[in-house]
Amino acid sequence: MSGYRALAVTVSNRASAGVYADKGGPLLVEGLTAMGFATDGPRVVPDGEPVETVLREAVAAGYDVVLTTGGTGISPTDRTPEMTRRVLDREIPGIPEALRAEGLAKVPTAVLSRGLAGTAGGTLIVNLPGSTGGVRDGLAVLGRLLVHAVDQLRGGDHPRPAADGGGTGTAPDGGAPTAPDGGKTPRAHR
Repeated sequence: MSGYRALAVTVSNRASAGVYADKGGPLLVEGLTAMGFATDGPRVVPDGEPVETVLREAVAAGYDVVLTTGGTGISPTDRTPEMTRRVLDREIPGIPEALRAEGLAKVPTAVLSRGLAGTAGGTLIVNLPGSTGGVRDGLAVLGRLLVHAVDQLRGGDHPRPAADGGGTGTAPDGGAPTAPDGGKTPRAHR
C-alpha cells in the first residue's frame, strides 16, 4: 500500500491548552500505522475554527485520510461536525452509522456522537469520538474498510468474482477476496 498517507488530529480544548495529555491521538497514529498508512500527527487543536483550518490544510497537502478524535458530542463546545461539514464535498453517512453501531454494543451513549465522514477532494475525513474506547471501536470499524475506501477515491475498481475473468475475486480456499494487486497487500489490509 505504498504511498498512502494519513493525518491524525485530536480536537480538545483542554489537551491543546496542556491541561492534560492527548490519549486519543496516539491511538489513531498507532491504528493507522498498523493499517499500513504513513501517518503524521497527532496534531492537537482546540475545537471550532482551528478544526476547519487543520482539515483544509490536510486536504491541500494531499493526505489520503484524516481521522479526528474529539468534539463530536452534544456539549456547547463540541463543534467538530460543523467544522468538518464546511470542508466536505460529499458525506458518507454509512461510516458514522457503522461507528455508532459498533460503540452502541458497549456504551449506550455512543449514539450521541455526531461525527461525520466524507470526502474533500481526494481526502477521506472521518470524525471519531474523543474517548479512547470510541477511538478503539472506530479503528476496528475502519480497519475493515479504510484501505478499500482510499482505493476507491483513487479510482480503483471493486474486486470482481473470479468467474468473470477479472483476475480478482475470492481466494482459492473460498476465503477473503484477493486484492487488486494480486495478493501483494497483506490480508489485514484488504
